[in-house]
Amino acid sequence: MNTIVGSHDLLLVTLDTLRYDVAAELAAAGRIPNLARQLSPAGWERRHAPGSFTYASHQAMFAGFLPTPAAPGPHPRLFAARFAGSETTADGTYVHDTPDFVSALAGEGYRTVCVGGVGFFNKQPPLGTVLPGLFQESHWDPSFGVASPTSFESQVTRAEEVVAGLPRERRLFLFVNVSALHQPNWFHLPGATRDAGDSRATHAAALEYVDRHIGRLFAAMSSRRPCFAIVCSDHGTAYGEDGHTGHRLGHEVVWTVPYAQFVLAGPEREAAA
Repeated sequence: MNTIVGSHDLLLVTLDTLRYDVAAELAAAGRIPNLARQLSPAGWERRHAPGSFTYASHQAMFAGFLPTPAAPGPHPRLFAARFAGSETTADGTYVHDTPDFVSALAGEGYRTVCVGGVGFFNKQPPLGTVLPGLFQESHWDPSFGVASPTSFESQVTRAEEVVAGLPRERRLFLFVNVSALHQPNWFHLPGATRDAGDSRATHAAALEYVDRHIGRLFAAMSSRRPCFAIVCSDHGTAYGEDGHTGHRLGHEVVWTVPYAQFVLAGPEREAAA
């Protein structure tokens, strides 16, 4: 990350509540082509979330504790606050003296922008201001929230406006919390009803919806220079497994999440190609 920070724009997308098994199945079946195009040949990386619900997981991630590879470690981290005895800080880790890497990037000259989705980013009660408050600029609108069937395309439109309004020489760290996977998501599956509620199938349909629009986000973020992107989930959710529904609980489908990191080529490289 020491060669990335300062030379690339940065994008962090959390597909809030996305389960690893659903993400992996859809990628293998060719149902999310825009996301799959950015994955390694092995597909999504299987990782463990740092928390079982949105607030806890994002507090950890912004402190540098991104989802951890689901295999014995230690696993070097991309970002780490400086502290003695860290076993996951390596030569390639971007080490900072702030408590979160968002403020560290601001200190490096990045414009830090949050486009929120679920309620922890809505800036309405005091709790909803904590995570957006880490950023120099934050956006939330009811059209971005969990109840909107067009939430992600509305978020992408706002992200495009952010990129267009930023001086070309100013580097950008954009964070997008995608609410579409979170309940309620039944309206993303044709024929599903409110009375029947959410299911694993409607969760999958929500991911397909996100995939249809995420290409616009990738295009915007790579329109000025190369962009280092992380796309992951903050936690999964249960749809009746072992009697569990929802998250903020310690079940495999909640702790296991998909993760990907990749570089989006900038305009110069695309022009050369």
